[in-house]
Amino acid sequence: MPRSIRELVAAGPLIILDLANNHQGSVNHARRIIDELHENLHESSLPISLKFQYRQLDSFIHPAEHSNFDYKYIKRFSETRMEEDDFRVLLQHIRDAGFLASCTPFDQESVPYVVDHGFDFVKVASCSLTDWPLLEQIAETDLSIVASTAGSTIEDIDRVVSFLQHRNKDFALMHCVAAYPTPDSDLQLNRIDALSSRYSGVPVGYSTHEDPDNLTAVLIALGKGAGLLERHVGLEREGEPLNAYSSTPGQVADWLRQVSDAQAMCGNTDGKFPVSASEAEALAGLRRGIFVKEATPAGTTLGDDDVFFAIPLQDGQITANDWSKYRKYTTTTDLDGQAALLEDQVASENTWARVGDIVDRVRDYFATSGVPIPASADLEISHHYGLDRFDEVGLCMLTVVNREYCKKLLIVLPGQTHPEQWHEKKEETFHVLDGEIELILDGESSTVFPGETVTIVPGVRHEFTSRHGAIVEEISSTHYLNDSFYTDESISQNPSRKTFVTFWSN
Repeated sequence: MPRSIRELVAAGPLIILDLANNHQGSVNHARRIIDELHENLHESSLPISLKFQYRQLDSFIHPAEHSNFDYKYIKRFSETRMEEDDFRVLLQHIRDAGFLASCTPFDQESVPYVVDHGFDFVKVASCSLTDWPLLEQIAETDLSIVASTAGSTIEDIDRVVSFLQHRNKDFALMHCVAAYPTPDSDLQLNRIDALSSRYSGVPVGYSTHEDPDNLTAVLIALGKGAGLLERHVGLEREGEPLNAYSSTPGQVADWLRQVSDAQAMCGNTDGKFPVSASEAEALAGLRRGIFVKEATPAGTTLGDDDVFFAIPLQDGQITANDWSKYRKYTTTTDLDGQAALLEDQVASENTWARVGDIVDRVRDYFATSGVPIPASADLEISHHYGLDRFDEVGLCMLTVVNREYCKKLLIVLPGQTHPEQWHEKKEETFHVLDGEIELILDGESSTVFPGETVTIVPGVRHEFTSRHGAIVEEISSTHYLNDSFYTDESISQNPSRKTFVTFWSN
């Protein structure tokens, strides 16, 4: 079973080498190209695919135009025609050399051959990006798709992406410029950024047509996150010089060495930020350690007034970087005044991990519900009795606007209850967008379903819960800071019952 494009990109970048001009229609010449590529590239750890082009010329060319060699493409395609058995022989040669194999079909009639011959994936040429009869035929196969975008408008690409995503296809897009060779001033490498940003989650690559001696463009493309790279490759034959945009196997080897070096410089792409031992050591020498101000008995929960921060940092000492409102340290042994606070001398509690879990669950809920998240809205987490009881009693909310009118989104996670409260000034209307809530008004309970609304006037005590979770739009008059009164007065007396997270929705 061929690996998906996403898997190949993750192991890559994926390298696609197009055998230029159908390798002059010669099986022996194609063998020579494949052999020299193997000799030059066999030590590469990158996934490398050699690519054919298929056209069924008897139907691809109009019957009345088969001998019209004034049309350069009819002349080129006719002179480099190969039979199916020739392609099968070369495909096996590619496999024996350890390469992947891909193919660009230019007509519907070629697609069954691509499938039958067992290629790893299919490539859609730029000229065929909106060839809908061909795309329909390709989409009916199980093959992954790499599609080039030269000369296409953003509206064209939008339509193709929608077409492929609607059919649950595994695919990638390639930035490409259809000028052979492409002048440096026309490379438009910023389009890689534009495609990646517009089509989140779709792998984006770079199909190159610049001068083979240009090794800078590929480095820029990699730095912009290109996950696939395509290059034309060939060899000269007597009386047939290699075209100006194709590389020899030796040039491809130089090109790939640049790719590998650049990839090493760019580092990992998994969103993690590894820290080397030397980097950690250098940073540790500049970080301040935590010291207790006075003699401190075991069992003391430390606050800002109990500690100070200074250098030098001692082995095993907790740093100022670890001191925040989300971390709580309780001493497990007696400490002398000005003593370093060591990791083995305290019990620590990290509430940020709990906050992060809540953020993840809220983000996932919005994703599955389909309710859009407002831009730049802080996530307000209400943990009325502390984070340990948040799943039992709590609420998350987003304040969209708070002027003379106010709009919020209330997120009730499964099993949560918001405790009874009332307002003296604010009137509010609940509009259930997703899920359902059990709403209790002055002791009377009712179930509110999606699409239903309930208005709560000032002075009415209200609490609500949801068995399976809910998102509620709250529309109200202005929300005043001190206009929420809880039946359980201990909630109002808890100054740490809320946590705000700004950068959360990504």
